[in-house]
Amino acid sequence: MALVYQPVMQLSGILVSLLGWVLSCLTTYLPQWKNLNLELNELEIWTMGLWQACVVQEEGGMQCKDFDSFLALPPELRISRILMFFSNGSGLLGLLLSGFGLDCLKIGERQQEQKKRLLLFGGMLFWISGITAIVPVSWVAHSTVQEFWDENIPDIVPRWDFGEALFVGWLAGFCLILGGSLLNCTICSTEVHPSSLRYAVAEQQDQCQRLETETRP
Repeated sequence: MALVYQPVMQLSGILVSLLGWVLSCLTTYLPQWKNLNLELNELEIWTMGLWQACVVQEEGGMQCKDFDSFLALPPELRISRILMFFSNGSGLLGLLLSGFGLDCLKIGERQQEQKKRLLLFGGMLFWISGITAIVPVSWVAHSTVQEFWDENIPDIVPRWDFGEALFVGWLAGFCLILGGSLLNCTICSTEVHPSSLRYAVAEQQDQCQRLETETRP
């Protein structure tokens, strides 16, 4: 039964990790890390991302302006850029390594130990990618909450709120960690597979010998 579920778990881990990696890349470039609604002009919504700030008008128009300087950004946005790039890179490398380690892939069938190592490294990279995706979005969310409830800022000053990209980033990190966990679980379960397989083959050979002896005149 374990031999049947192992490829299914591996494929599930790869697909979940792939979804997390796509969401992580999407989070990196979405401009909705922070949202700002102006009470004086409710027809406009300001958004801020890692690369640009945008204003969305009720008519449907959207205008964006790229940040002029990397050093002029707040610390959380500067570090978030680096961490999100690292998350995307490690996630891509994890997909490549774990893809070559799948049992359903015919390449390297006789090198099972190396395929296990590829799956292990791929799962670890997915963990790293998921953690480095959760950290920046959580940091930006924490700083947004602090600024929102800062008593030193006058009440008339507009406050930034959570943007949609933060929720996408949390989902991306969860999918990456879940996918890496599924892959590593299959590695732990493969330790008993060779013995169980040899036992099944030996049992089948015994049955064949019994049938041959019974059918002989």
